[in-house]
Amino acid sequence: MRNIKLTIEYDGSRYQGWQRLGKNESGQTIHQKLSEVLEKFIGKPVEINCGHRTETGVHAYAQVANFKTDAAHSCREIKQYLNRYLPMDIAVLSAEDMPERFHASLNAVSRTYTYHILIGDVPSVFDRKYAYYAFQKPDITLMKQAAACFVGKHDFFNLSSGKKKKGTEKEIYEIDIYGNSSEILITICANDFLHNMARLIIGFLLDVGLGKRKLEDVNLIMNSTSTLELTVIPADPKGLFLQEITYK
Repeated sequence: MRNIKLTIEYDGSRYQGWQRLGKNESGQTIHQKLSEVLEKFIGKPVEINCGHRTETGVHAYAQVANFKTDAAHSCREIKQYLNRYLPMDIAVLSAEDMPERFHASLNAVSRTYTYHILIGDVPSVFDRKYAYYAFQKPDITLMKQAAACFVGKHDFFNLSSGKKKKGTEKEIYEIDIYGNSSEILITICANDFLHNMARLIIGFLLDVGLGKRKLEDVNLIMNSTSTLELTVIPADPKGLFLQEITYK
């Protein structure tokens, strides 16, 4: 049995994320589109694992997936077929044979997200689908100070949309924020992310930078047992990109 690794780029604008779990999985997911084309090519259903499940509207520069098959097709043939029949907003950048035990999610050691913010009076007609527009410049110094509080191992239950409290401790390795008067990029690298965790952290950092929240609110949000003050608005997904997944 072969184990094929795919590196995938996609525009998440019209998709309901990588996958919607449950019996009623929508056809408008990256997973569903990929599954349909692979099944048609190989001749039977395949189980596809991904490095990280992106959410509705979130994009990816380098999503990683793997599936097992006994098909004899070369990796080049698999890549060419997928790119021929997948929608134009999903592209397979590479296909390669991997050891049998490789798993796109379980073997990942870090995931990196990048968030793109544009600043100006008038949103660009061409960039509007792939960036959040701020009509005033956020204070990057304050944002960096707030970001430093999230680095390290913490329980991020209050900064996720999940309901289960099990497995909510994650480790953020680094948060970089840099930019100028017209553009800001936020990069977050962690061992893993909870559902909506990246967007909620970025939303909070933007609120601090725009003066809507104070630095002291970090501890309040991270440690509170009440939902009263936990009204963090997640950042708009259109500016968020899964940048990289690394492996040992």
